[in-house]
This record gives sequence, structure tokens and C-alpha cells, in this order.
Amino acid sequence: MSDLTKKAIAFAFKDLLLEKPMSKITITDITNKCGINRQTFYYHFLDLPDLVEWICLEDADNALKNNKTYDTWQEGFLSIFELIKKDKPFILNIYHNVSLEILENYLYRLVYPLLLNVVKEKAKGYTVRDEDLEFIANFYKYAFVGIVLNWIKTDLKEDPKEIVNRVSDLTSGTIEHALNNCKH
Repeated sequence: MSDLTKKAIAFAFKDLLLEKPMSKITITDITNKCGINRQTFYYHFLDLPDLVEWICLEDADNALKNNKTYDTWQEGFLSIFELIKKDKPFILNIYHNVSLEILENYLYRLVYPLLLNVVKEKAKGYTVRDEDLEFIANFYKYAFVGIVLNWIKTDLKEDPKEIVNRVSDLTSGTIEHALNNCKH
């Protein structure tokens, strides 16, 4: 039941974002919208930033469920773009009203597991230290998050499929090249 209540709170919050900016939404607005008391909200979340973070983590898990391999990373990235597009009011409110660090951390949490799985998969047969695998995944994480932040900054205008295709073209063979340089 606890997870259901959290989801109801998140849904109410996202619904309110369609009516007004995040800076104007209060805990009372959320609790009234989903028919709970303030105590229930605070049982599940410390404050609004905690709610935003929880929503981000939940969305990240759902977006990338089965797209964490080399063969499916493009679908994983595309699902991230589609999630952002679907939750445009939520994302734009985070971008404009909350610390950019929260949005960056959300995006890092979205893409890092995907990239680390891809790098580990490509590293099969190589003898590469874990630190090197993490470094490669982090490199791509920062590049991708920069691309996504620019897309958000330009109001999600460019076609996500085109962005993913361009990233795919740019990165083709580069993970293998990096792994070859890290072999022990």
C-alpha cells in the first residue's frame, strides 16, 4: 500500500504541474489533490525535493527496464527521451525552478547503469580494471547528459530519434577503442 500512496502523491504532483509552476505548488495542494493528510505525505517524503527525487528514480527504473545491453542501448536512450517528452511539464519545471544539480543527478542516474552495462558487455574477453570500465561509462554519461540538457534547454524541439542516431554514429566503435587502450 505504501508504494501505491507514493505513486498517488507523485501523480497528483505531476497533475498539478499542468496547472501551475513547481514554485507555486505546496504540500497542501498535493495532499488535497490526492485526498490524504499532510502527515501521510511526510510519512513518505521529507519535502518536495525528496518527492521530485523519488519520481526521478522511479521514472529512471521504468524507462530502462530491458534496454541495458549493447544491442539495445539506442532503445534505452530513446526511451529516456520519450520519458522526458511525456513528462515535459515535470522536466521543464525541474530545469527552470529547481537546482540544475537535481536534474543532472536524475539524468546521471538514468544513463549510468545503461552505459556501464554496455561497457561491461563490450569488455567481455578483455582484462580491464573496474576503474577503467567506470571511467569509460562516466565519460559517455557526461556526454549524453550534456546532449539531453541542451535538448531540454531548446524546449525539446529536435527529434529524439535523430539525436540517438547521431550519438550512435559518433560512438560507433569508440567503446572498443577505449577498451583496447585500457587492456592489461
